[in-house]
Amino acid sequence: MGDFASHMALTGESIIARLEDAPLTSWQIKLRLVVGTATFFNAFEVLAIAYALPELKAQWHLTQAQSGFLLSALFVGEIIGALLFGMIAETRGRRAALIGCTALYSAMSLAASLAPNYHWLVAARLLTGIGLGAEVPIAVTYISEIAKAQGRGRFVLLYELVFPLGLLAGALLGWWFILHFGWRPFLAIGALPAVLVLPMMIRFVPESPRWLVHRGRLSEADAIVRRIEAASAGSTTPGSTLWNTTEARVTDLPGKSNDKPIFPFSFAILSGLFSQGYGRRTAMLWTMYFCCFFMNYGLVTWLPTLYHGLFHLSLSDSLRNAMITQAAGFSGTLTTALAIDLVGRRIWFSTAFLLAAAAFFNLGVNGLESANHMLVGGCISFYFVSAISIGMILYAPELYPTRMRVIGVSLGYAVSILAGIVAPMAVGLIVDTAGLGMIFAIFACLGALAGAICLIFAVETRNRSLELISP
Repeated sequence: MGDFASHMALTGESIIARLEDAPLTSWQIKLRLVVGTATFFNAFEVLAIAYALPELKAQWHLTQAQSGFLLSALFVGEIIGALLFGMIAETRGRRAALIGCTALYSAMSLAASLAPNYHWLVAARLLTGIGLGAEVPIAVTYISEIAKAQGRGRFVLLYELVFPLGLLAGALLGWWFILHFGWRPFLAIGALPAVLVLPMMIRFVPESPRWLVHRGRLSEADAIVRRIEAASAGSTTPGSTLWNTTEARVTDLPGKSNDKPIFPFSFAILSGLFSQGYGRRTAMLWTMYFCCFFMNYGLVTWLPTLYHGLFHLSLSDSLRNAMITQAAGFSGTLTTALAIDLVGRRIWFSTAFLLAAAAFFNLGVNGLESANHMLVGGCISFYFVSAISIGMILYAPELYPTRMRVIGVSLGYAVSILAGIVAPMAVGLIVDTAGLGMIFAIFACLGALAGAICLIFAVETRNRSLELISP
């Protein structure tokens, strides 16, 4: 393969073709592991405050409104981070942005664990959110860009499984750790990436070759692809047959290497999300993100508190039930990782949304009878919601070209975080005024709406090169 590559003209098309033709190697798997470790701790941090909240409420005598605002502070920061670092990733590269946001959320997690009062904690969680909100869209874009078309769904989602695994670890540790050591050491766990991840990122993670091609830095992209080819030397794994340069429009290959200012350049990218045929994709993606994550965050952020406050379970039993629900969600994500390349994106999303709607409707009818009914219904509902959540992380980078992929993913992710801001506060207010059943009715309506939209408008991307899906 190396001899063949050396005789090819050094063009963007030839570099991407070689990237698509190279077999999967330990080199890509190592990158997936390093980036995945950062994403694992990201997920842990998202859930950490929900499990610390029952003890915090008792210790600091927080009201429902204060509790909801504390839960939402992280999500406000995530919107800022997704947009700010998304712009940096488009103009300065995926690698630098990924390292920067990981360092930020690690430092602010430590600051949160040292909070002397409520206002300090809210500020620390806001800043933590800036780092977390940047890491997810940049990381999944990076992993998608080093993947080949054939089997991309499984490759990306096996990486992304670390996110629900981090949620599950947060639930398990939250159940046991807080009871024995309190909330401060629990929040401090979020600072571990500074020691465990950042040195590996700096040493092992190169720039995305697709981004380098788009920026016209062909020799650097070529060097990275040569590393992949060297790692695959002697492999008998067949290359991809799905890349066809005669079919691909090359408006995205290569770009220019001029370094424009971050913000003007990104505003031009923003306009591209609603032109050149991408407007319908963007509207569909945002609707899916909002509906999915309103259900997701609305359910999981309040579960320990609902069990403890409405069903009068002990703190230990409340955390245990929430942990069991997270385990059900993890099984949904694992199912998605193994099956989505077989079923296809359109059928998978529409079916999962409609089944989630049915499960929430049933939960509204039967889930209020007892904590056990709530547990069973919550597990079924969260299974389907989690299947959608992880699939969305795969789907978003597939819908946009390299020139605006991170911004497209970041804005979609920001919409999901907007749902995360609204949902905890909405759940608290609606439970107080209209009861828990109304929340589940709203979840059911959102699931049905998103399912219908997916069935009509979703673009099938299975086993197609990123350049062919989004020229």
